[in-house]
Amino acid sequence: MSFRDLLKDTLQTLWAHKLRTLLTMFGITWGIISITLMVAAGEGLRVGLKRNSETFGKDIMIFFAGHTSLQAGGMRAGRAVFWDDDDYVSVLAQSPACRYVLPEIGHRVPLRSRYNSGTLLVVGSLPPFAHVRSVDVGEGRFYDDEDVAGVHRVAFLGSDAKKQLFGSRPAIGETLWLGDIPYAIIGVMRAKEQDSSYDGQDIRKVFIPFSAMTRDFPAAPPMPPNTVDHLLIVPKSLAEHEDCEHEARAALGSIHHFDPTDKEAAHVWDTIKNAQANALIMDGMEYFMGSVGVITLFLGGLGVMNVMLVAVRERTREIGVRKALGATQRAILGQFFIETLIIAFLSGGIGMGIAYGFCALVDLLPMPAVFAGLLPTWKSGVLSFLLLATTAMCSALYPARRAAAVDPIEALRYEAGG
Repeated sequence: MSFRDLLKDTLQTLWAHKLRTLLTMFGITWGIISITLMVAAGEGLRVGLKRNSETFGKDIMIFFAGHTSLQAGGMRAGRAVFWDDDDYVSVLAQSPACRYVLPEIGHRVPLRSRYNSGTLLVVGSLPPFAHVRSVDVGEGRFYDDEDVAGVHRVAFLGSDAKKQLFGSRPAIGETLWLGDIPYAIIGVMRAKEQDSSYDGQDIRKVFIPFSAMTRDFPAAPPMPPNTVDHLLIVPKSLAEHEDCEHEARAALGSIHHFDPTDKEAAHVWDTIKNAQANALIMDGMEYFMGSVGVITLFLGGLGVMNVMLVAVRERTREIGVRKALGATQRAILGQFFIETLIIAFLSGGIGMGIAYGFCALVDLLPMPAVFAGLLPTWKSGVLSFLLLATTAMCSALYPARRAAAVDPIEALRYEAGG
């Protein structure tokens, strides 16, 4: 029997039992849809969370000064620790695993433009701050090394700060008064969705060079003079993350005379560890959701097996006649095996088509910031195909063997008696 005849015969058999076949195929189809959609949803959530977390910063550790909880160098515990405005130079020099060590200082300052006024947070740091904290340029430019070296009075506005101070009017080239000090606006930030912060949303801030900040708006009581709020530290790579943290702690401990293992003296908000923890959670969710789809798929495979067993029983005389005419067990085995595979792969193909089409339609809709949409990957496609193939072969093997084992004389007698 040619494959064309086999396919025709299979389709005729399926059509003769439409409802039963439809319900059986639904099990396989729904299993494939479940696997694809659940894995795609997990991937969309993973990508969305990662993308949203990067709006706060890229692989950074924020070192906050605190109070010592351990005695060190003959100094008492409970002593307040402050970061000096030049610590970043020494820490970077003593931390070869760190790419950046950036000081940051911020004050709420009354601001006014020609059109409006308000009190916003003014932040001073170094040029790499824009990259590290995902402060992307929408118009103009961010301040650079020349601005820091020259202590230039230039300002970069957050997108909401620009709207508050200038509305829809152009801001670049305008003068912004920070208190009584005029600053030239050189750029405006691109709007972003920010999921976390330690001092407010970046879109509502004004960014100026660190040198200008320490000159015009130095630390105010209760902070000692010439100190900064915190240090932003970035490792050279994720593999050097732990080394960077240890080196930075050791350097700060040496400078400020506290035990580097004292977590209270220098506590860290580690966005890298947070991202790793989120990744573990998402992996667990993805495995769980995928397992639900796998169970559904194998249940569908049992349905296919039952249908083919019924088909073997109903076609007992046909099998007997074919064997009496010389058909081998291998030929009978192959026929029912291929018929089962056709049912399973036809159902799986329909399921994958529906799932991928649904993903494409959903991705046309606006998505929340933490969800990137339904993102089926090549991995989910390969997984679905392998599981489908395994299910199909397992479903086909037993019915095909039952058909091949039919005794032709008993088969003819059984049909005649029926």
